[in-house]
Order: sequence, then C-alpha cells, then structure tokens
Amino acid sequence: MSVIENESLRVEGADADISSSLAALDVQPKEHLILSLDYGVKKMGMALGNSITETARAFDILAMNNGQPDWDNLLGIVKTWGVTQVIVGLPLNMDGSRSMLSRRAHKFARRLAHRLMEQHMPVVVSMCDERLTSVEARAIAWENGWIDNERDAIDDISACILLSTYFADPSSAMAIDSIKPD
Repeated sequence: MSVIENESLRVEGADADISSSLAALDVQPKEHLILSLDYGVKKMGMALGNSITETARAFDILAMNNGQPDWDNLLGIVKTWGVTQVIVGLPLNMDGSRSMLSRRAHKFARRLAHRLMEQHMPVVVSMCDERLTSVEARAIAWENGWIDNERDAIDDISACILLSTYFADPSSAMAIDSIKPD
C-alpha cells in the first residue's frame, strides 16, 4: 500500500546553493529511488518514491516555460538524489485516446531520456497513465486541509498518486519507445 506524505522539499532560492553543493558530490545511484513527474505546460509536479517501502512524498513543483523545464535543475535533482527511474505521467483522454498534452508529455519524456543518456546517468524513463490523478489529488488536498483555494497547486500530490498507481501495478509503466508518436 502506498502512502502520500504531506511535507514537501523545495530546491529553490537559498536551497539551490545546498542542492548545487550536493550535486558536486559523487552521489551513487539508489536502485529504490523513483522520481515521478506530473508534466504540464506551465508547471510540473514532482514526487520521490521508494520502491522498497512503496511510499511517495510530494517533492516540488517546477515552473515550466511552455512545457520546458530548467533542464540543469531537473537533471541536478536526478543526480543529487541518485534516482534510477523516472515515471512521467501520460495524460490520456478518458476514452484512452491521446491529446495534444499527451503528445507533449511523450516528447518531454523522450527528451529527458536523451539528456540523461548524454549525462551518462543510467536512469530508466517510462510513462504511466495519469487519468484522474488531478481530480483525486484535489480531493485529497481539500480533505486534509493542504489547500485553501480550488486554484492552489496540487501537481506534486498528483505526482504522488501517479507513483502510487505505479507501485500498485508496475506493469502499468510503458517504455517511451513503445508509445507510437502520432
């Protein structure tokens, strides 16, 4: 059973100096650490998961520039934490068909895999159906008092739910090459 933890860690502002210092260290990959990404054009939710305990924790919400992250920051997070697997949410329509956003998420996942390979980081990037994660995340956030307004960001909670879906059924993850571009 997966657990979503309320606390989130931030890597911004003054904390970025700490993150940069940690990135300079030779961090060894940790087979049990998984990063989940709830892709969006304006922002991307992140969650860190542990495949041994099958728990997920909201990590951060990254600003996106028309679907593009700060690549150095994202790759630094992967390296600093020693993540060995990244699950990117695939936002399908309710009937299972692909949308413009799902095509962009797929393109993002392919770019991420390519950039990780260029950096010689042995990280597996796959995608997982994320239908209704935002609806569930908003309900959980309201119920627990984590948000005060319906417009408050819940992308990191969505990333936790995405990771919980993966933990419940690891075969739900799809290799990015198995998804046909439209």
